[in-house]
Amino acid sequence: MTNFEAEKQTSYIGRFAPSPTGPLHFGSVVAALASYLDAKFNKGLWFVRIEDLDPPREQSGATNLILDQLLSLGLEWDNDVLFQSTRLNAYQSALQKLSQKSLTYSCDCTRASIKERGSIYDGYCRTRDKAPKHSFAIRIKTSNGKISFQDEIRGDFKQDVGKEVGDFIVLRKDKLFAYHLAVVVDDEYQNISHVVRGGDLINSTPRQIYLQQLLDFKTPRYAHIPIAVNDQNIKLSKQNFSPGIEMKNASTVIFQALHFLGQKPPEPLSRASAPEIVHWSICNWDIHAVPKLVNIREKPLSEA
Repeated sequence: MTNFEAEKQTSYIGRFAPSPTGPLHFGSVVAALASYLDAKFNKGLWFVRIEDLDPPREQSGATNLILDQLLSLGLEWDNDVLFQSTRLNAYQSALQKLSQKSLTYSCDCTRASIKERGSIYDGYCRTRDKAPKHSFAIRIKTSNGKISFQDEIRGDFKQDVGKEVGDFIVLRKDKLFAYHLAVVVDDEYQNISHVVRGGDLINSTPRQIYLQQLLDFKTPRYAHIPIAVNDQNIKLSKQNFSPGIEMKNASTVIFQALHFLGQKPPEPLSRASAPEIVHWSICNWDIHAVPKLVNIREKPLSEA
């Protein structure tokens, strides 16, 4: 069976989309594991997408390291890895479609000037007589009205994008495509049906649904897991210099991640190999057991 035929026959396609800015840390492993287990428990496919749209932030060799880490954890992806850097024409086409509907405009506002006028962008450049000629971003016009979705973990979530966010950027001043545009174009392209990811992105979801509606795209089902934080309540991230996982400790990391996700693996399983632990986890996955919390402190198994 070809990959295309397999995709047509499954109702579940999930994905994990790391940025190649460094190795996977515990927080990103939790996100990868949750998305993988939910896909495999539901007899679905699981894709890996590399979000390499910001070259200045990328770390040499990070992509290969991330893929090696996933394999060491027993998380094998279906289909070929998709690199966002190969999708620029698709993003440009989507931007052009929005522009043809008169839904975009140029903006050269600085962060400082926006902050002076309030924390939410006020549409200042939307009504300018003349568009800026140099160093400008492209914003999408938003409208007032609640966008809501039923999160598989957190429940009902609502946001008025127009009032609470304002017109947001889809093409940056440095001419790099913004995350929100790229992610919705790629989710549609890969026919993603379910998105399981970190809770820090839940506030971004209404913006993505808004773009999906404007572009006539399907909206996936969403599930946002708690964010892993350190003792200072700071999110574990590459930006905050969180240490990468050691591949030799793959079994321990997977076992700890399962506890973080509210699963209850039997203690003897902690001495099994990573693939064996993952196999048990697929059979016993329960997304409803994932804590309905914003964040959880990472802690060793002795404290779990």
